[in-house]
Amino acid sequence: MSARSPAAALPSEYAGGSAAFAERLLNFVLFITVLLSSIAFIEPSPHDVMMFVLLVACIAARVRFDRRLTPLLMLTILWLVGGGLSLVQVGDDPKAIQYFGTSVYLGIAGIIFACLFSDGDMARLATLRRAYLLAAMIAVAAGYIGYFHLLPGSNIFLDVGNVQAEARVSSTFKDPNVFGPFLIYPLLLLMMGILMRGATAIGVAATAVLLGGLFLSFSRGAWIHFAVSASVAVVLLYSAMPGPRMRTRIVVIGFAVVVAMALLVIALTSIPSIHHMLLERAKAFEPYDTGPGGRFTLQQLALNSILEHGIGLGPFEFARIYGLQQHEVYMQGFLVYGWLGGTAYLTIVLVTLLVGLRTVLVPTPWQFYLIAAYAVFVGEACEGIIIDSDHWRHFFLMLGLVWGLSVATINSRRRIGHKHPS
Repeated sequence: MSARSPAAALPSEYAGGSAAFAERLLNFVLFITVLLSSIAFIEPSPHDVMMFVLLVACIAARVRFDRRLTPLLMLTILWLVGGGLSLVQVGDDPKAIQYFGTSVYLGIAGIIFACLFSDGDMARLATLRRAYLLAAMIAVAAGYIGYFHLLPGSNIFLDVGNVQAEARVSSTFKDPNVFGPFLIYPLLLLMMGILMRGATAIGVAATAVLLGGLFLSFSRGAWIHFAVSASVAVVLLYSAMPGPRMRTRIVVIGFAVVVAMALLVIALTSIPSIHHMLLERAKAFEPYDTGPGGRFTLQQLALNSILEHGIGLGPFEFARIYGLQQHEVYMQGFLVYGWLGGTAYLTIVLVTLLVGLRTVLVPTPWQFYLIAAYAVFVGEACEGIIIDSDHWRHFFLMLGLVWGLSVATINSRRRIGHKHPS
């Protein structure tokens, strides 16, 4: 029979309704998960718990694993195997076990995000954008409340030095050096929107608010990260434009954005406490960088330890032996995860940079999300030279975004090629 009876059609309609519900539920869980990513001063954080809910939602919505993500999966497994082997030396330390457990969770999170965005679903990307922007605004609002003492007890949002003038905004994070970089992806999305579509009152205001929060973190690494990522994003955006008119627009508006940012910084430095802190943080080297117990000496010791311990020292062992961390994520990879894990981590970063570079200039509906994610990843790869970023949640989100959207781009090009064979 050519015609289907209504009864026969019910299972298909029911399946379609179930799939639509699962997809809506997935987007809702994704929104909550990203929204809670700014609450990072407790462990496990709400975001960590929601990642397991997101995994279940992905399974319910039948989010697939694309075979082109296999290199990322294998490298992540090698990184974690190296970390597991290093635990042999410190396996009775609960903190070390918790540290390795966090690495496992973050590695899985990177794979989940890569799978989520590997089909270029624009609804999911829009959900991510809304949630991340809202999370960043909430975090910055908390930072402003703390820095300007707008509520009793609001100093919990600050990282306070020896005197009050040395206060830095850490907001809902443990460290200002993590809070600052967290703001860069939404900042790039806002700035790229201004460059592409022109300035709106809401867009300019939101950008100024987030820039203020980034500035008040007084994180030199975050400032450099933002400068690198913003420069990469503008260059890529300029290269992606099809004609001279749009490129001229980007140059003109980009110049106006730089001037506006400079004026914002000047306005903020008119506040005495901010002016004093800026002068302190503007020094090329702090006391903890140089000297017998400084960062650079510790990095030399770390290099010696890497050469002597192929299996690694395990979590926190270098700091226990020498008193301080070396603050360099690639050395951290070898010290904590051994030669196997360290090599795998370094390879993950390098391969991600190459994969993103291969696809970032290909025109797709999601190209500008990929440009922003790739630019942030470049900045975080650079910042890793001066800080340990292997447990930053937003690092693994950017990792997943670059891989997922790159795979979506490759698959899109292949489909177009099959439709229009030469």
